[in-house]
Amino acid sequence: MEQILTQIVVPVNQEIYLKDPLSSDLGKRIIQEGTELIETLGMEGFNFKKLSEKVGSTEAAIYRYFENKHKLLLYLTNWYWGWLEHNLVFVTANLLDPKDKMRVAIQLLVEGPVYKQNIYIDIQKLRVLVTEESYKAFLTKEIDAENSNGLFTQFYRLTDRIAQIIKEINPKYSYPKTLVTTLVESTLLHAFFLRHMPKMTESGLKADQKLGFYFDLVFKTLKDE
Repeated sequence: MEQILTQIVVPVNQEIYLKDPLSSDLGKRIIQEGTELIETLGMEGFNFKKLSEKVGSTEAAIYRYFENKHKLLLYLTNWYWGWLEHNLVFVTANLLDPKDKMRVAIQLLVEGPVYKQNIYIDIQKLRVLVTEESYKAFLTKEIDAENSNGLFTQFYRLTDRIAQIIKEINPKYSYPKTLVTTLVESTLLHAFFLRHMPKMTESGLKADQKLGFYFDLVFKTLKDE
């Protein structure tokens, strides 16, 4: 199973890039080095000049793949959410109880992907990048146009899949999508606070305690409905 996932390509909306970065060695280096640079420098400190130095090419060559660094960030965040969806599908394939499926979904959101190897991208660095920078992918003035053009498809696919699990647990629950987006937002912010603003949360929580909080949040909400 893991061997299959190492070679999977997450489909990303073609509107995000000018040329498929996985179609050439340079494009693959742009993705690999771009992930590392954004994770290290943040979007504010990252630019294509620095990326060109890392990949041993020119800025002009990078612009043939991506219109700007925002589009590169969109590409990477879409890849992450698509990768997380693949993890959810593979890990829950043999589970019959929707509550068990939901526990897996929560664990993936809190702890990151179970499968961490892919030949095209460093999944662990991508996880950090998403924790640190993903809000900058959609908190922009262009959000409405980008959303209309399907630039957040992978995020919708993942959240819709989790919302469907919620419906299986409690078909009468009225707000499955709202619960999922609350869960996603909370897990991202909690991971960010742990790294940078530990006084905002119980920083000494062990892994099972973090999961326990979100299990309570979801299952008590569904039970009380």
